[in-house]
Amino acid sequence: MSSINEMEGSSILPPSEQNPLLGSTINTPKTITNKTIIYKSEVMRQLMKMVDRVAQSNATVLILGESGTGKELVAHAIHERSNRRDKPFIAINCGALRETLLESELFGHERGAFTGAYSRKIGLAEAANGGTLFLDEIGELSPGIQAKLLRFLQEGEIFRVGGKDPIKVNIRLVSATNRELEKEVIAGNFREDLFYRINTIMVNSPPLRRRKEDIPHLVEFFLQNGSHGYLNRGRQMSEEAMKIMTRYDWPGNIRELQNACERLQILADGHMIMPGDLPEQIRNPDMKVVIDDYDPTMSLHELEKRYILKALNYFDGNKTQAANALGITIKTLYNKLHEYGEFEKYAVHSRPLKP
Repeated sequence: MSSINEMEGSSILPPSEQNPLLGSTINTPKTITNKTIIYKSEVMRQLMKMVDRVAQSNATVLILGESGTGKELVAHAIHERSNRRDKPFIAINCGALRETLLESELFGHERGAFTGAYSRKIGLAEAANGGTLFLDEIGELSPGIQAKLLRFLQEGEIFRVGGKDPIKVNIRLVSATNRELEKEVIAGNFREDLFYRINTIMVNSPPLRRRKEDIPHLVEFFLQNGSHGYLNRGRQMSEEAMKIMTRYDWPGNIRELQNACERLQILADGHMIMPGDLPEQIRNPDMKVVIDDYDPTMSLHELEKRYILKALNYFDGNKTQAANALGITIKTLYNKLHEYGEFEKYAVHSRPLKP
């Protein structure tokens, strides 16, 4: 069996010059961070070779992939291997904020620009000057913000909300989406000129089901370095349990796998994780859903509401994990919570407030 170093992939740089985020080893925990990319699979090896090639340019990059595949990690790897590595890496989730707030976060605002703007605020695009600006879920941008982003990319300058003077900003833009932007362009939801501006180079972050040979090493990493490792339980997984974990398709990808490992650290009975410790949906993913309990008094709207709130409770109020598991965008989840009148209960990542 090959060593952990080999399993995590190779770099074009000698070991002494490797980025610690990508070349760290499980045997040296002090070098491991939450930006570590663990891989052995050929599909990931090819992706990281692409990262090496594109990092040295200033070309815009569009990262495609399902939710939970680690698109932000790929963006961070591009930044760390570029000549901008000593400058800021600023990330913003375009789907988590409403249009007015997103514009202020992205471009900043002047004092008095709107109610509550008591002082000037520097936007994230300006804060990233000299470095990399990462726009996650760029497919969620409204038409108004798309137009302003396009002008920024064309002219290299921004206007703060309420401001009249242009501000020159030098950033490298990396974007990500789980949407098929070509279809969004055809449907008129995404500007064609912006689409071509952001995808000079396109890379794909593969789903976990296409890189199953990485699962044992990801599991080992999460169990050893998870936030609940101090419990000293569930730090190892039995061979049979690992086979079950590898067979499962992980629709929520790495984020779902990480969450499962954290739960196992807390709930596993002993030091060794056994098949019986695994959640039912992982042990029996093909189990038929019983539909005989149809309730004619419950509307589809109410059923949807209950299911979404159950997902939020399952993930302790973490909206990102719940949205990924439900197969919807974070923006859609926010809209649903507003629709149900439940938004305030889930304003932070914690269990909902008691009435």
